[in-house]
Amino acid sequence: MEEAPEAPAASDGSSEESSDRSSDEGDGAAAPVKKGERKHLPVWQESILLLGIALVLAVVIKTFFVQAFYIPSESMEPGLIRNDRILVQKVSYWFGGDPSRGDVVVFEDPGSWLTGEEPAPTGLANVLSKIGLYPTGGHLVKRVVGIEGDVIECCDDQGRILVNGEPVDESPYIAKNHGKCAAVFEGSCDWSVGPIPDGMLFVLGDNRSQSADSRAHMCGPDVETCAKSPWIDTDLVVGKVFSLVWPRDRWDWISNPGVFDGVPDDPPAGD
Repeated sequence: MEEAPEAPAASDGSSEESSDRSSDEGDGAAAPVKKGERKHLPVWQESILLLGIALVLAVVIKTFFVQAFYIPSESMEPGLIRNDRILVQKVSYWFGGDPSRGDVVVFEDPGSWLTGEEPAPTGLANVLSKIGLYPTGGHLVKRVVGIEGDVIECCDDQGRILVNGEPVDESPYIAKNHGKCAAVFEGSCDWSVGPIPDGMLFVLGDNRSQSADSRAHMCGPDVETCAKSPWIDTDLVVGKVFSLVWPRDRWDWISNPGVFDGVPDDPPAGD
């Protein structure tokens, strides 16, 4: 019996594909990009993108979290001296939080408090100041000694101010050259002010003899009508000073000294 001839093998095109691959490899053509691979940007484009992100982050940080300032005068010596660079944090006063007695705060000029002309930054410094990377001026730095409802009096036999009838020992930070009276007003240690209106603050410099603070905007006892106001609106407060960052050898944290902790919430009856 004759055997049937074998059927020809089915062609699945593998030989052709092999031939095509060999041909492609021989031509030196680039392999196709694998699915899912990302094409990298040129270095110059990546640099611009990163710079843009950094600028946006700097603006956000300045607006909502931290901002740099410099000390414009001698009013906060000895703790802060002229041209010191400080950092101010804004988070403490979010969500209805207000400055506390003893806080060192930076605030906008409420009107005619700044004395003299401060040089404005120029060139690159001006650009950096807009995004919070260079210390700015045009603001004041003082210590909060009175909040809404408080009555401030000057002074007891030791030259200490009284807040709501309680004498306050400010020796941890106040300048030593103030003499007997730590809060001189028009050469007298006999004055009082308050109660402080809602949403307002009474502020003093630590260097009381060299500070044009709330005392400089009080009306004298014999003045019948006065357009001045010693108060700072809490809405003008930029934030609380938390660090001295320059010069480097003076770097330090700035915190509330706690000397007002014993002050009662309300003034004595009759004030």
